[in-house]
Amino acid sequence: MIREKRLRAGKDSMTVTERIQALREEMKKAGVDIYIVPSADFHQSEYAGAYFAARKYITGFTGSAGTAIIMADEAYLWTDGRYFIQAAQQLEGSPITLMKMGEPDVPTIEEFLKDHIKEGQTLGFDGRVVSKGQGTKYAEITQKNGAVISYREDLIDKIWTDRPALSTNPAFHLDIRYTGETAKSKLARIREEMQKEGADLHVLTTLDDICWTFNFRGNDVRYSPLVYSYCLIAMDHVDLYMDEAKADAQMLEDFAENHVTIHPYNDIYQDIQKLTSDQTLLLDPERLNYALYNLIPAEVTRVEKRNPEILMKAIKNETELQNIRQAELKDSVAHVRFMKWLKEHVGQEKITEISASDKLDEFRAEMGNFLRPSFGPISSYGEHGAIVHYSSTPETDVELKPGALYLTDTGAGFYEGSTDITRTYALGEVPQIMKDHFTLVAISNLSLANVKFKEGACGQNLDYAARRPFWERGLDYNHGTGHGVGYLLNIHEGPAGFRWQIREGAYEPLQEGMIITDEPGIYIEGSHGIRLENEVLVRKGERNAYGQFMYLETLTYIPFDLDAINPDMMSEQEKDWLNAYHHEVYEKLCPMLREDEREWLKKYTRAI
Repeated sequence: MIREKRLRAGKDSMTVTERIQALREEMKKAGVDIYIVPSADFHQSEYAGAYFAARKYITGFTGSAGTAIIMADEAYLWTDGRYFIQAAQQLEGSPITLMKMGEPDVPTIEEFLKDHIKEGQTLGFDGRVVSKGQGTKYAEITQKNGAVISYREDLIDKIWTDRPALSTNPAFHLDIRYTGETAKSKLARIREEMQKEGADLHVLTTLDDICWTFNFRGNDVRYSPLVYSYCLIAMDHVDLYMDEAKADAQMLEDFAENHVTIHPYNDIYQDIQKLTSDQTLLLDPERLNYALYNLIPAEVTRVEKRNPEILMKAIKNETELQNIRQAELKDSVAHVRFMKWLKEHVGQEKITEISASDKLDEFRAEMGNFLRPSFGPISSYGEHGAIVHYSSTPETDVELKPGALYLTDTGAGFYEGSTDITRTYALGEVPQIMKDHFTLVAISNLSLANVKFKEGACGQNLDYAARRPFWERGLDYNHGTGHGVGYLLNIHEGPAGFRWQIREGAYEPLQEGMIITDEPGIYIEGSHGIRLENEVLVRKGERNAYGQFMYLETLTYIPFDLDAINPDMMSEQEKDWLNAYHHEVYEKLCPMLREDEREWLKKYTRAI
C-alpha cells in the first residue's frame, strides 16, 4: 500500500488528502460545487512568488504549470508534456487524477467543465488569479449549463494557515547603459499606440511590462527580477500601484520626472471602479485578471488588444543587444569552466545534481555582475534527464557517476541580460544509443540555427527545420523548440517562438532584434534525457529582387560534447555546421580563458 507523505510547510503538516478535504469543507460553506486552482498570481505571471503557490499547496505537484480542479468526490490536475513523469510521481498516493494535456482522449479543462458542471451548481475560483479571457470561457460554460460563477473568494487562503506573506523586498533602478532607452521615451511610444486605438487610458498589470516600461527591477519573485505592481497610463500622468517603500532614490526621481504617482498596491481595485463614460481604456484581456476586468464600469469604452509593450520589449535595442552578447560570452566561459571541472572530477569526488548546479553558479558569479539564476535549475542525471523540467530536491538528489548522461538547463541573470542554456554531457563512456540520440539532438539544433528565411515568416514556419531529423526517424519531443527571452525580466517572453502546433495568437512574424531559444531534445523514460539549447538572435540578411532574407545569429558559445557525438550519423553538411560552430566557440572564448583552459577547449572544439 502506498502511503502519502506529509507536506510540511511551517506549521502545516497536512497531507494532500487532508488539504483537499479541508478545501471541500470550505467549498460546502461557500456553496461551491467545483473549484479551480490555477498556477498564477494576480498578474498572470509565468512564475509566481511563494504567496501564490496555491496549486502546489493543494496538490503537492511542484512543477511550474498546472491547473487543479476539486469536486465533492473527485480531484484532477492538468499539466503539459514537460511534467507528465514528474506529476505522476508526485501525485502517487493522493486522490488526484493526472490529466495529460494534449494526449488522446484527455479532455481540455473547458471540455471537462462542459460535461461535469450541472444546472444549479456553482463554479468557483479566485478571480484575481484567472485571466479575463479564461474567466470569460468559464462564465460561458456555466451559463450554457444553467450554473453560476463565484469568483470573489480565495478558498485556499481559508485553509492555508501559514501562507507566506507578500514580498516586501526592495526594488532597484536599471541604468540606461543597460536598458538603452529612458522611461520617458518608452511612455511616449506607448502613448502613440494608445492614440492609434483612440484610447486615453491604458491599464497594465503584467509585471514584466511594467518593469520594462519604467526601467526598474525587483525581488518579489524568486528567479524573475520583478515587482508586484499595477499601473494606469494616461496621456499626461501615470498612476502606479506598488509598495512605495520598495522604490530606491533613482526610481523616485524618474517617477517625478514622468509624472508618476504611487498608490498602495491593492488600491487599483477601488480606483478602476471610478472610471467614467467619457474615458476609453486600452486593455489586454489575456493579461488582465477576471476580477479586475469585471470591476471596470460598464459605461467605459474598452479597446481590447494585446499590450503594445509586449512587442516593444521583445525587439531588443542596440544597447541591449551589445549587453546580451556580453552576458552570453560570460555565461559561455562559466559553462566551459564547469564542463572542464565536471569531466575532470566526476568519479574522483562526490558530485550530486544539486552540488553540480551550485558549482555552475559559482563559476557564473566569478564573471561579475551576476545577480541570480534566471529560473529554477534543471540539473538531472541519468533517468532524471527524461523528466523534461525535473527539479532536484534533497530527497531526489543523486550522485553523478561515469557511464551516464548529465543534463543541465540553467540560466543567469546578469546586469547585461538574461541567459538560458542547456547542455548534456557524457560522463565517461556511455552506451552507443545515448551517443546516437545525442547526435540526433545536435543535428536538430544546428539545422534550425542555420536556416535562412524570408521576412514575415514566423516560428511555425521554421520549426520543421528542427523536427525533420526526428520525424524522419519516427521520433519527436513533447515541447516547443524555442521561446523568446526577456532582458533581465521573464526568461520565457512572447510573442515569438518556435513550435509546430497551430495555436491561437502564435503567428508573430520574426523580427530583427528578437532573441529566441533553440532547444530540441529527446527523452527516454527510465534511461536518459538529452537537450541542447542555444539562444539565437533574429537578423536581417541580404535583400534582393526576391525580398528581405533573414537568418539566425547564435549567441551561445559552448561546445556540444564531442565525447557523445557519433560522426557516422552526420552528413557532410551537418559536420560542417558543427565544425563551424566549434571554431567560433574557440575563437570567441579563447581570449577570456587561461592557458590550460584554452588547451582543454581546443580538444572539445576540434574538427570532426
